[in-house]
Amino acid sequence: MKLFLALLALLGAVLLASQLLFRSRAGEARRWVAQEGALLLDVRSAQEFAAGHLPGAVNVPVSQLAAQVGTLGDKGRPVVVYCASGVRSTRATSMLREAGFSRVLNLGIMSAW
Repeated sequence: MKLFLALLALLGAVLLASQLLFRSRAGEARRWVAQEGALLLDVRSAQEFAAGHLPGAVNVPVSQLAAQVGTLGDKGRPVVVYCASGVRSTRATSMLREAGFSRVLNLGIMSAW
């Protein structure tokens, strides 16, 4: 039981740390969008996007990103990526960098905005 509680506490600490990290990126993400014309990329499902999204965001679900990466435009343009929990945006950030996008910021969770 003690091991379970210790693991649960560790998991909670990791989740809290990741949420704080994503929230700390919000200012930089807003600056990229406002001052540098960054693409705001929502990688959640179309249904999630339809239910609500950040103003000006473009939706390309992470499951379709590899096939649609060519539609995102100039690879030198900054891109701010977000999703619901940070998992899909982390994956998308890696995919974009591998595709040659040089300035990609993983906002993580949409609520960090």
